[in-house]
Amino acid sequence: MNSELRFLATPEKGEVSALLLRPENATYLLVLGHGASTNMRHATMQAIAEALAAQNIATFRYNFPYSENGTARNSTAVCVETIRNACKAAHEAAPDLKLLAGGHSFGGRMTTTAQSELPIENVAGLVLFSFPLHLAGRPDIKRAEHIADINIPMLFLSGTRDELANLDLLEPAIKKLGKHATLHLIDTANHSYKVLKNTRRSAEDVFSEMARVVRDWAM
Repeated sequence: MNSELRFLATPEKGEVSALLLRPENATYLLVLGHGASTNMRHATMQAIAEALAAQNIATFRYNFPYSENGTARNSTAVCVETIRNACKAAHEAAPDLKLLAGGHSFGGRMTTTAQSELPIENVAGLVLFSFPLHLAGRPDIKRAEHIADINIPMLFLSGTRDELANLDLLEPAIKKLGKHATLHLIDTANHSYKVLKNTRRSAEDVFSEMARVVRDWAM
């Protein structure tokens, strides 16, 4: 089932669009935020949602107000409020499914920010595709400091060539979180999950691999 929905992002910014993709035997629903310069219909978001559906995981993709309206990027506060309302709308649309939240890149970072400030209602875990640990060419871990305040399970799915997540910084940062955090590395993938086919050790499709890992982690 694929449904187009709308929900109130914030009282000031108004409504935004959402897409609910629910396979017949779904048990989990992942609320999925998009990357900074994309939107919910971007090819990467579509590929993630379809791969998860094949593993019986439903997705609720949504736009932030700026991507809905084609304006400058919203403040962190607006994005955080949008995420909370997206999770509320997702739970109302499928109250029988266990709720997860996260996103690709910026969407994931805003979701961890929201969760670190105040736990998101009904969310049991976070799934983070290409978590942007730092800006390209500027290795740092400041963007990850807030995740130490999160007390629910987190799954990080990061490419070994991710230009926004230097492995020498990412691996110890996640290890420091202990039992709450799991890191799965995607061999030869970059931030957008493009791989080096000649040297990649697995023949499995990147998105299929990630969906399988999400399923096993959630179960």
